[in-house]
Amino acid sequence: MAAGALDVLREHGRRVPDDVAVVGFDDLTEIAESTDPPLTTVHQDVAEMGRLLARLLFDPATEPAAVVVPTRLTVRASA
Repeated sequence: MAAGALDVLREHGRRVPDDVAVVGFDDLTEIAESTDPPLTTVHQDVAEMGRLLARLLFDPATEPAAVVVPTRLTVRASA
């Protein structure tokens, strides 16, 4: 979505990040690094999320009230 927003903003004469800052989520690196400008995004560890999900699905004794997966901001040129 954020990569598409960069295209739409450019089509409407807006400059990123001068006029508008854009930040994505998921940090799909191949996409984020190939946009113009490269996309700042919130990174989440998808492999760790998969491990946690498997543990929750297959270990009935694991019933957390909430699961928090750490994230980090990957700063590139769009913000």
